[in-house]
Parts: sequence; C-alpha cells; structure tokens
Amino acid sequence: MPFPDQPYGTPIPPKLNRWNWGAFLLNWIWGIGNNTWIALLMFVPLVNIVMLFVLGIKGSAWAWNNNLWRDEEHFLKKQRRWAIAGFVSAACIIALVAYGGEKAIGFLKNTEVYQMAMSEITSNPAVTAALGEPIDAGFLVTGNVNLELTDGSGHAQLHIPLSGSEALGDAMVQAIRTDGKWAIELLIVKVDEYLEPIVVINTRNIPIPGSPREI
Repeated sequence: MPFPDQPYGTPIPPKLNRWNWGAFLLNWIWGIGNNTWIALLMFVPLVNIVMLFVLGIKGSAWAWNNNLWRDEEHFLKKQRRWAIAGFVSAACIIALVAYGGEKAIGFLKNTEVYQMAMSEITSNPAVTAALGEPIDAGFLVTGNVNLELTDGSGHAQLHIPLSGSEALGDAMVQAIRTDGKWAIELLIVKVDEYLEPIVVINTRNIPIPGSPREI
C-alpha cells in the first residue's frame, strides 16, 4: 500500500521501482517480512531459480503494494536494511564455504597418501626431468580419502596440481589401505608439455590411455 493519504493501488513511483537486492538475496525471508507471499515459490524446485530474478526485478513494486509506508524515505530505508542484511548473509555464506574448502584441502594434504604420492613424484627421474626441480604441489588438491576403522581398510583418490621450474602438470593417485597400511596402486603424472602421461606406479597393470607402455 502507498502512503496513508493515498488511495489503495497507487503505483510505485518510478524512482523507487528499482532492483531489490534484499528480495534477491534473502528471497523467501524477505517475502515474509514484506508480506509478499509469492516469494514462497522459492521452495519449488526449478521455479526457485527463476524466482530469484523475478524477486529482484519485481520486489520493490510488490513491497510497495503489500505494506503501508509513511513516505518514500521510509520505504527506501526499510528496503536498504533488507539489502544490507542480504549482503551480510551472502558474505557469511561465502566465508563459511571458503573456510570449509580450505579445511578440506588441508586435510587431503595432511594424509599419508598425499605424502607418499609427493615422495614418489619428487624422486622419479622422468617426472623431475619433465617438470624441472623443485617440484611443488598446487593449492587446489581434490579427491577423497575413505577409511574403515573397523578393519583398517580404506581407499583414496587424489588429484594433485604440480608445478616445476620447466613445466606444469597434474598427478592422479589411487591407493588402497589394508590392515592399516596404505599402498599406492596407480600414480600417473600428466605434464602439460607432453602428450604421453608418465606412469610412476601401476601395480595392477591398468591400461593407461596415451601411455607408451604398461607397467
């Protein structure tokens, strides 16, 4: 609703009808706070993707029509507070995701499998010749390490970005854990300058596409 002295249905002034960051970032929460119940469509799969942008575009007009405002400044002040709350919430979520990702990467780099793989990589003559020394692992180590505490078994897969003084590369590692001891079954290094991967370990003689030989 518009100001108290204006009739119901008075359209929102053009200068107030702008993109609404509070509606876009807080969507259904903003909707409840602004009596805009259509925002609850955010709980409908697929529709919610479209609704994000609809709320950003139409949010100001809907908020204007669904509430009573003292004046334009009152409207702007309230919507500005919603926008600030939305940006703070988004920043907190990004920080938590980044923190969790950093912790996950740190965990992978602290595993025995990672340490074993890097030892094999840095001591392999073919890899050191291709990459150049010293060989360093990049930040974004990905993969998974799964342990079964009941019998000491487990398995792991890691992707390790590598850099040397001569070239960049990537290592792919597969390992198993038996009776509490890790063993690397497969360790391949793909150097950017080489078409063929360098097979460091392949205990099960797995065919490696592009490799000139099988171990």
